[in-house]
This record gives sequence, C-alpha cells and structure tokens, in this order.
Amino acid sequence: MRMIDTIEGLRAARAELKGRTGLVPTMGALHAGHLSLVGQARADCDAVMVSIFINPAQFGPGEDLSRYPRDLPGDLAALEKAGVDVVFTPTPDLMYPPGFQTWIEVAEVSRGLEGERRPGHFRGVATVVAKLFNLFQPHAAYFGQKDAQQVAVIKRMVRDLDFPLELVICPTVREADGLAMSSRNAYLNPEQRRAAGVLYRALSAAGDAHAAGLRDPDALRAIMLDMLRAEPLAEPEYVSVADARSLRELDAPGDAPMLLSMAARVGATRLIDNRLLPPDLNNRADLTAVLGG
Repeated sequence: MRMIDTIEGLRAARAELKGRTGLVPTMGALHAGHLSLVGQARADCDAVMVSIFINPAQFGPGEDLSRYPRDLPGDLAALEKAGVDVVFTPTPDLMYPPGFQTWIEVAEVSRGLEGERRPGHFRGVATVVAKLFNLFQPHAAYFGQKDAQQVAVIKRMVRDLDFPLELVICPTVREADGLAMSSRNAYLNPEQRRAAGVLYRALSAAGDAHAAGLRDPDALRAIMLDMLRAEPLAEPEYVSVADARSLRELDAPGDAPMLLSMAARVGATRLIDNRLLPPDLNNRADLTAVLGG
C-alpha cells in the first residue's frame, strides 16, 4: 500500500494503476461502515484508492472540526489489511492553498434537511469531492447511504459537471441495536450510547406503520418525532419524509419512494440517520438508482 501526501505523488501513483479503479473518500477515524465501502470497491475494481482528509470547508462555526476523531495509524493499518493500493492524506493547506477562491454549489438538492441547518456544509462537500475526483480520476466512487443528502448532492454534481465516473451507494452499516455506524459515535458515553439507538427505533416504527398501510407523511413524521421525544437523552432537531429522488418534503400520500430521515442530539453529539421506503429499496443497486434521482 502506497501512502501519499502530495498532489504530484498522487498523480504519479495513479498513472501506475492498471484496470478499473475505485475511490473511497473518507475523513478518517475509520469503522466497519467505511471498510464495507472499501470491500465493495475491492470486489468491483482492480485497484482501490482511499483519501483521508478532515475537510475544514464542510464544518461550520461551532461545529466539531477541532475535536473530530483522528486515528491515522489505526486507519492505515486497517486499510492495508483491506488490500487498499493507494492512500492519500493531504493537509488543508494542500487542498486549499493561499488565495483559493473557487467553490461548487449544488443549488436545489442541497436545500432543506442538513443544508438548512448547516449553511455552507454542502458547498464544502461538493468542492472537496470535485477536487478528489479530479485528482484521483477514478472509474467508480463509493459512498454510504447514511449521508443520504450528501449522496444526492454529489450525484447531481457528477451529472451536471459530466464527471466520467460511476457512483456506487452502499447500505448503511449498523451496530447490533441498529445505530448507524459513525465516527462521531466515539463521543457518546455509555448512557448516551444506549439512548442513541432511538434513531433507528424511530425509523423502524415509521417503517412498520408504512408496511401496515400508512402513507400519510405527517402521520409518519409524528411517529418518528414522538419516539425521539420519548427518549430523555435525545433532543430531536428534525424529522423528514421526503421524495427520495428530489428530497422535497412530501405533503400528501403517494406512491413515490420515500426517504425518512432525521437528526437528533444525544448529549452534545449530533447524529443523523435515514431509511428508504418501501424497504426493498435499501440495497446497493436501488440506493444508487433512487437517491437523488
């Protein structure tokens, strides 16, 4: 495995790779969810490339940039064991040199949900992902369902800017109690960790109601919100029932695929989660086709 921290080195290493290449962009503090993306890329591609970069441009004022989990030695050991060929570990100054002034904004799909509550977040995401696509020139790039709106933003950007690559969206990897794996889970103390499972339980309760025939978006939102509020350690930020393709909030029953999503704070830790309805859409092929249209 080659570990590279310069643009020149990355381009030279990329030129040596043969066949189909897959990229897994990460911010490090890797867990089984990240490694599932690496595993899928390994299964699909001749060579696998990973970036580890905590992108300051996607953190807003008062967010957790300075304390975001970091474990580069552990990350590198896990990636080498997983058979990764190239790991790129740039610094912020390398990615955003003095005088940097070019940004990418994806207008419609970045509104609402996370975009409404984290102004500028998706501008930072789109810009850094575009730079990584340009630097790595992958045939395919792998992302997880947990960040569903991010997936939709990147999908729109790839389409609009004609990036010559395939996006592959893989299902959320969960803990035994259903909690979506996230680097931020490391912030939770044992009591908060127990409480954090309420996000999955809320999504599951709405999914069960949908399976029983409930289609009214307001009623599904109420089920999720009531369950979140019943957990004393959870502070709901939003619940959403949106069209899975456009991410626009639904106001009437219909047959379009739904994206149920939510954000809540457990202690000081902000957690997000989502699921698609009907439930048979929560697989790699359908996630890639449906999320973000």
